Amino acid sequence: MRNLLLMPVLLAMLLGGCGTSPAEETGRPLVVATTSIWGDVARSIVGDQGSVEVLIPVGADAHDYEPSQRQVAMLQEADLVIANGLGLEEGLHDILESAEADGARVFEVAPKLDPIEFGDHHLDHDDDHDTEDAHDHDDLDPHVWFDPIRMASSATLIAERLADVAPDVDWAARADAYVTELEQLDAEIEEILGVVPDAQRKMVTNHEALGYFAHRYGFEVIGVVIPGGSTLADPSSADLAALVAEMLEEGVSTIFAETSQPNRLAEAVAAEVGEEVSVVELYTESLGETRSGAATLVGMLRSNAIAIADALSR
Repeated sequence: MRNLLLMPVLLAMLLGGCGTSPAEETGRPLVVATTSIWGDVARSIVGDQGSVEVLIPVGADAHDYEPSQRQVAMLQEADLVIANGLGLEEGLHDILESAEADGARVFEVAPKLDPIEFGDHHLDHDDDHDTEDAHDHDDLDPHVWFDPIRMASSATLIAERLADVAPDVDWAARADAYVTELEQLDAEIEEILGVVPDAQRKMVTNHEALGYFAHRYGFEVIGVVIPGGSTLADPSSADLAALVAEMLEEGVSTIFAETSQPNRLAEAVAAEVGEEVSVVELYTESLGETRSGAATLVGMLRSNAIAIADALSR
């Protein structure tokens, strides 16, 4: 399958290798983002000064998505490709690597945002990570977008890359406006979550996606339904039994599931723990549909905070 997917890359190299980029032709860059989340960040900065395309559609799982031939060719045409990195886009890895080898400007953002390790879910943790090279990337959590302050930093970094391809636009000023919005959101989320007592700030999630949220806002993820940072893992019956025991011991009565994943396993665990356990869906690796209240990163993080506060403050 991988080899078949690489064929469109070779075709795109032959067809597009001698052409000019959209920025060179029109002065308006074409930005391609891997996920809907990074697409929204890019649009918040690019605005009407360029165009943004997204590879992984809303509601799809970022871990196993494989692109169409048209999308592969589009990577070769882009002035800037924004990827998350740290293993999130597992189905896109070879395609992105091949595109970059052919000269595409691919920017993996998450490694530049002081990533934390999986299992690092405590407020008092020392944030001092030297560089992205200080750890094996397999141990680093790719879900950086759950921290608005890290995402504010990402806006500045993306603006710097845009300045390389279209220097006539004041990308820094455009990024600064978005940074202010994210900083205000961070304060708003703190206020929303203020209703959750310290003793109830314990979470069980579908997979290891909420580490940055927990780290930022003083929560602890005590267990996950699907082990590890990928939705492609397969929990054993022993894993699920251990999670049930942990929830009973800790008195946790909510499992946070995902809009981009089936809830079957979460519902099964909830049934084992008891009738009082609820399964609450959050937006994790994809934005919501247009009228969901989570169609932007800001809306998504706000909606999640409200859902978490409501579930854990009862």
